[in-house]
Amino acid sequence: MTSLALILGCAGPTLSAEEAAFFRDVRPWGFILFKRNVVSPEQVRALTAALRDTVGRADAPILIDQEGGRVQRMGPPHWRAYPSGGSYLRAGGREHGPGLARLGARLMAHDLASVGINVDCAPVLDVPVPGANAVIGDRAYGTDPADVAAIGRAVAEGLMEGGVLPVVKHMPGHGRGNADSHLALPVVEADYASLAAHDFRPFRALADLPLAMSAHIVFTALDPDHPATTSARVIREVVRGTIGFDGLLMTDDLSMKALTGSFRERTEAAFGAGIDVALHCNGDRAEMEGVVSGTPALAGEALRRAEAALARLRPAGGFDAAEARARFEAGLARSAA
Repeated sequence: MTSLALILGCAGPTLSAEEAAFFRDVRPWGFILFKRNVVSPEQVRALTAALRDTVGRADAPILIDQEGGRVQRMGPPHWRAYPSGGSYLRAGGREHGPGLARLGARLMAHDLASVGINVDCAPVLDVPVPGANAVIGDRAYGTDPADVAAIGRAVAEGLMEGGVLPVVKHMPGHGRGNADSHLALPVVEADYASLAAHDFRPFRALADLPLAMSAHIVFTALDPDHPATTSARVIREVVRGTIGFDGLLMTDDLSMKALTGSFRERTEAAFGAGIDVALHCNGDRAEMEGVVSGTPALAGEALRRAEAALARLRPAGGFDAAEARARFEAGLARSAA
């Protein structure tokens, strides 16, 4: 049965009868979890199973933002508090940082896969510049595009080794943003040559990955009237062109205040620009209904990309989590010393 080109959130740690009925009717392609949905391993495992049951697909994508540092939805006491993205290069340098990041991501994947989560919204490939808003900050892997690409590749590989798909974000780059797009619309006035030489480089280096998330940012050199999420020019000429990404492109959260208009209007604008799948996170039923009203069935190129992404899911191989954790802690400790 056809899915809607949509990823949705739910309100709490258990699925209500009303939510289950709504999801059965809507049939979103996938779901996303936040801290409000996370209590314990047993509870998360039951929730992911219940969500998949509503759409009748055992491989339905269930996403989470588990970067480490400020952005991790699963944490103590049941899961490790992982270091921020920027910690790996500081800890291990260019020689050892990628290996440490890969090991950290492999451990995260172990945590996620064990509770039924098969997609992580990482790596963050944004490259901050001086004076930018702090919303990215130490979530970034570094301030040099080559370093960001190297750590980002390691994180993606560690996740995939553990049976979890990575989502590259925030394409084509949030590093220069002058505002937090959760709260306002960032505007970037850099010229195209500067963007291509700096901001886009990590995304080009990892353009082979299966999934990416758009940025709610206006790039005046590309499209002064629309943020990347709703800009046909940015998606066509930069994401699919300059960057060369042919994976599945999802929006960042449509409820963020960087976007304006009704939820139907936001959603239709994103699909009109060339987005493959819409993402709505907060579980608000009225908002979700607006998004649903503007979302098409998953078909055509979007369906091809979605199927290609899921085809890259592989069961995790043999993994001694205790031994890996010990190596990870030792690596961090050596760096601290």
